[in-house]
Amino acid sequence: MARKVMITCAVTGAIHTPSMSPFLPVTAAEIAEAAIGAAEAGAALVHVHARNPVTGQPDQSPEAFEPFLKVIKQRTNAVINITTGGAPNMSVEERVRPCMHFKPEVASLNMGSMNFGLYPMLARFKEFKHAWEEPYLANSDDRIFKNTFKDIAGILTACAENGTRFEIECYDIGHLYTLAHFVDRGLVKAPFFVQSVFGILGGIGAHPEDVMHMKRTADRLFGKDYHWSVLGAGRHQLSIAAQAAAMGGNVRVGLEDSLWLGAGTLARTNAEQVTKARQIIEGLGLEIATPDEAREMLALKGADRVNF
Repeated sequence: MARKVMITCAVTGAIHTPSMSPFLPVTAAEIAEAAIGAAEAGAALVHVHARNPVTGQPDQSPEAFEPFLKVIKQRTNAVINITTGGAPNMSVEERVRPCMHFKPEVASLNMGSMNFGLYPMLARFKEFKHAWEEPYLANSDDRIFKNTFKDIAGILTACAENGTRFEIECYDIGHLYTLAHFVDRGLVKAPFFVQSVFGILGGIGAHPEDVMHMKRTADRLFGKDYHWSVLGAGRHQLSIAAQAAAMGGNVRVGLEDSLWLGAGTLARTNAEQVTKARQIIEGLGLEIATPDEAREMLALKGADRVNF
């Protein structure tokens, strides 16, 4: 039997701003349609953030998530993954609120504090629709994305009784060792869903050797107890997806991670990127996982046990 590969689609995120692409989902209706389209194209999991519907600014209030969570659940069988990363300028208390309230099957969880440099984007984007966008990018040269040991333990403990499992986001090799630390403390149980992030300024690079180094280290630390997935930022999205799929991994795409479909071509939908990833996976003689297969692989509680 062909190996099953999980595709995650992160449909809007908190990195890109509305002025960068007219296709970035902002309103609840746009986010819902983006997630539904991604699921129809083959994404087993959809990773969601919320935004202010007028300005497009990241919004981590449960009230901002509620309108689209129910729609996505009603119209797809996809696993819905709610961020606890929010945006780098938010407090951890603010970031964990939607996960605490909605009790999703999966939530993202960053494994370390880090520099998170968005300011190089200012060289490519000069005009902005909203007043918040330029300083949000420019001030990232003096901003720490805070995820201390206490923060991580707090999120794990707060969500433990909800049955939520985590997409463990690892932006560097040290983050894998941080995960191993929390495994040793008994706060994270196998199977682990390790999402390796490549190409963010402040984290590990996007060279093929970086991808292999991350996989080798995770293999040594976690053996058969984890499922490995990757995301490549910006132009690295599909090349890293192809490498990871060939190495036994799963892939994440979406407009959170890259606005592009190819050189100089903006992706008009998240579904376009999912389709590209699916073509790569199937071109390697592999099969994509269905949402229910992903639930089994990740030992999830099921969509009937969420609070939306």
